[in-house]
Amino acid sequence: MVALVPAGGEVWEDFLDTIGVTLEEFCAQGPGGWMLGYIEALASAGIDTLLVFFSGQVDRPTRYVDPGTRAVITVLPVRAGYMRWRGRVPTYRQALAGQTKWGFRGALARVAGAALSHSSAPLGPLLAELRRFHCRAIIAQEYEYFRFDLCVVAGRRLGIPVVATFQGGTSEANLLSRVWKPALLRRASALVVPAAQEAARVRARYGPGPRIMPIFNPVNLADWTGQDGREAERARLGLGPDSCAVVWHGRIAIHVKGLDILLQAWDRICAARPGRDIHLILTGTGEDADAFGQMVAARNGQNIRWDNRYVTDREALRRFLAAGDVYAFASRLEGFPVAPIEAMACGLPVVGTNASGVSEIVGEGKGLQPACVPVGDVEAFATALGRLVDDPDLARQIGAAARRRVEAEFSVEAVGLQLAQLLLPDDTARSVA
Repeated sequence: MVALVPAGGEVWEDFLDTIGVTLEEFCAQGPGGWMLGYIEALASAGIDTLLVFFSGQVDRPTRYVDPGTRAVITVLPVRAGYMRWRGRVPTYRQALAGQTKWGFRGALARVAGAALSHSSAPLGPLLAELRRFHCRAIIAQEYEYFRFDLCVVAGRRLGIPVVATFQGGTSEANLLSRVWKPALLRRASALVVPAAQEAARVRARYGPGPRIMPIFNPVNLADWTGQDGREAERARLGLGPDSCAVVWHGRIAIHVKGLDILLQAWDRICAARPGRDIHLILTGTGEDADAFGQMVAARNGQNIRWDNRYVTDREALRRFLAAGDVYAFASRLEGFPVAPIEAMACGLPVVGTNASGVSEIVGEGKGLQPACVPVGDVEAFATALGRLVDDPDLARQIGAAARRRVEAEFSVEAVGLQLAQLLLPDDTARSVA
């Protein structure tokens, strides 16, 4: 078994609050996105996964079983007393977002917050849980995250490898972690960094020490099969046979996901095509849902539809993507996003930006056009998107090529084998022999 420790904050509720989901609901529904992809990839290689979260809502280790994958979910309590002190100093997510005071007092508060963040998760219960399930390796989400430090210490205590994945974190908000981060990175077995931009940043920042492996985030191709149910879903959405639907799904974080760029580009597309039967359809929720709702409402009459809810049902998401004709991805900041891979697996052409990891996904320079446009360039994004809106045959051709690319490079089987070779090389060598 391999332990998977996601990022999110001192407590997992810090993330869940941004999507309006309770801890019980999350554990009952199971994870989605990159976590689900990793669990399925490891399972394809015969490796079970233990998901480890820290919570302020439990007082003892609490265990669940993901109904979809049968992976074990362990929720560990944070250190006694942490929640009482938590409101007095900046949390990790507040520091990450720059929501702290500057000056001498602000610096002291950030140092105190950094120390409290590290004290939030006791090492002993984590070690006990790893021993209980006989974990033979640890995967930590984000090396630029303070809980990676705890994972490295736990791995050293147990004598098991620790690998960290890159999912978007490019700076360590915890001031204390910045001090010892270079040394801890050298003690990690490897960093999984599929984005070339981020790999270059890590080498420039930390030198040649950390071993970097370019392993992609996987998707289960059996769950993303393109056109099944397309007509029924389009009818449900009120789309006709000649309608063009541009779709997007994900977390509603306006700046990070470039949703303001997407809406501005849509303004230009609609203005240049009066009377065209074109639609922008989005699904997802997040911390900026209220502000985004106002932005959408201000564009009344531009055929924009938004389903403001957190969706983990992959069949529902697959049907949603199957109803689309083009996928728009205007993000400013990414790690190695799963959303465009899911869209490509459903046979959609992706119009993206050159945010970290996106060009590696869509295959810029490998015959899959349009190429990624510069981050924040509304005109370039509108031009690239409009090109596919105006040429459905080209859109279908690019979408078919996108599906072939995902089959070749992003399947759970391909990624699972790479992860197994990285985490448990001796087992992999014996199975091959």
